[in-house]
Amino acid sequence: MKIICPKGSLLYGVNTVSKAVPTRTTMAVLECILIDASEGVIKLTANDTELGIETRIEGTIEQPGVIALDARVFSDIVRKLPENDITIETGETFKTRISCEKTEINIVGKSGEDFSPLPKLQQSNEIVISQFTFKEVIRQTIFSIADNDNTKIMTGECFEIKNDQLRVISLDGHRISVRKVKLKGTYPDVKVIVPGKTLSEVSKILPGEADRDVNIYLERNHIMFQFDTTTVVSRLIEGEFFKIDTMLVSEYDTKLSIKKKDLLDCIDRASLLVKEGDKKPIVMKIEDEKMNLKMISFIGSMNEEIDIRKEGKDIEIAFNPKFCMDALRVIDDEDITMYMRNAKSPCFIRDEADTYIYLILPVNFNSGSR
Repeated sequence: MKIICPKGSLLYGVNTVSKAVPTRTTMAVLECILIDASEGVIKLTANDTELGIETRIEGTIEQPGVIALDARVFSDIVRKLPENDITIETGETFKTRISCEKTEINIVGKSGEDFSPLPKLQQSNEIVISQFTFKEVIRQTIFSIADNDNTKIMTGECFEIKNDQLRVISLDGHRISVRKVKLKGTYPDVKVIVPGKTLSEVSKILPGEADRDVNIYLERNHIMFQFDTTTVVSRLIEGEFFKIDTMLVSEYDTKLSIKKKDLLDCIDRASLLVKEGDKKPIVMKIEDEKMNLKMISFIGSMNEEIDIRKEGKDIEIAFNPKFCMDALRVIDDEDITMYMRNAKSPCFIRDEADTYIYLILPVNFNSGSR
């Protein structure tokens, strides 16, 4: 094999597929990036058997072939070569010569025949969504997946499609995030659980252009994302997702409207008094047209008052400040609406059309310490 690629194109491809290279594996070939120039295009692929990424890059094929190169070594070499065309040549014993300007580096590759190819999906029932919208949906939900494998289902997000609507749901036992998006067509009903790791990596490599689309294909065990010159294939998480509709009740005793920035800035200031690992709540006392926020910790205390518009009963309730900030940071609206029942029932932040819903469970607090 002999190919010549602009450094920028090769580096982009290497950075893209490297996100599917496993950090630990007993199969040495999975630690490699596959360079495939056997079919008239140059393709780079990485695959950890759970997540696979393939991308096409610019370049000239002078001699077709396939080689697997150690991902860490190869990416470091490409990154540190001069900003010019890079030539990659391989011989029969997989010895690989990488040259650029006056630099020549030789490494030993592996047979491409041993590399695990990406699963082939039928590509039926194509779902189309803009890159910008899809990237936003991930950003606005990914923060509330569970960060451990104790409950595998919670480490993924539920993709539920009905007619022309995609609903994406994540939860971790303390909060729920829901985003609804109108699709560019009508589709059969489907409900799958997509690993959070997959969505996080897709979000990182997705350009997010508003006028370009992501094509999504679903099968029983896999999901595939195609955009620009890149294909991402991932296993789905098996199991039945939680039935959350009974939790998303619309009944409330207190409804308030507030400037998002005012509330976020206030909670952010209060968090300065909380050391990492401490579980100190932010206490909200809502009376008339005022919300008083209080934080008491080992470092100190803070009181702040914010103007609100309230309907219903006064209420005093406390939350984990991080959970509040996580939700507020991903909401783009200037004004938000919060719904509450009592100090032990969930708080909802939602818009009128329910395009987003954030449920946050309250925490216990010592009312006698105020």
